[in-house]
Amino acid sequence: MRLKLILTFLMGALSLAGHAQTPTATPDSAAIQRQHRRAVALRIAVPSALVGVGVLAHSPRFNQTMYQAKLDMQAETQETFGTLNAHGVDDYTRHVPLAIAYGLMATGHHGARPAVSFTLIYLLAHELDEGVVSNLKRLSAEPRPYDPRDLTSFPSSHTSQAFLTATLLHEQYGRQYPLVSVAGYAVAAATGTMRVLGNKHWATDVLAGAGIGFLSAETVWHVYPSLVRLLPSKLSTKLLVVPTYSAGQGGGLAMALQL
Repeated sequence: MRLKLILTFLMGALSLAGHAQTPTATPDSAAIQRQHRRAVALRIAVPSALVGVGVLAHSPRFNQTMYQAKLDMQAETQETFGTLNAHGVDDYTRHVPLAIAYGLMATGHHGARPAVSFTLIYLLAHELDEGVVSNLKRLSAEPRPYDPRDLTSFPSSHTSQAFLTATLLHEQYGRQYPLVSVAGYAVAAATGTMRVLGNKHWATDVLAGAGIGFLSAETVWHVYPSLVRLLPSKLSTKLLVVPTYSAGQGGGLAMALQL
């Protein structure tokens, strides 16, 4: 029951964050400004709250009640569902929203940003996400549920990457194709769920990962227009982006610049 509640909270929070990105316009410019400020605050507050839940549940020194709830939830999940063997599916589902975005671009569906801009945003957001997650793993040294010797549990990098790509998919195509946005977040939520059911992460690791991935994508997406002014003009006509795949390493992107 607790697992269902926390997953429902996760999906509801992300749904709120998604709706907050598209405020309804009104003739009153002051009202538009207020709506915009509320939307920005909500985009920050919801995922930040998810990260905060994970931090508070990290140790009984921070919050005894949430820490105990984390342990009880994991035990209850394993007792109810057993340990799920995803056979590595979650290694790939975290990249599915990104694959959907490039699939739509490859078939002529124009998104909010050109392909080159979208790629640069993804690469920057990925680096930001990786930096935050890797440093939190090092600082927190959270034992994984299945192996207390493995101190890399908090936060879930699989989940952060899944929600990062789902958020970029939403920004690129969600307003044109709302179901695409829903599909991306559904895949991201499934990725996080597999990490919990597979006993590889605590539920709070997944919540924090989702928040970090969302914030990383949103930060770079909205800062990018300022950053792009620093790039040479006509870069997009000389930059080639090619999807790549390496056995055991997953998918990726290769870029070539014509000089």
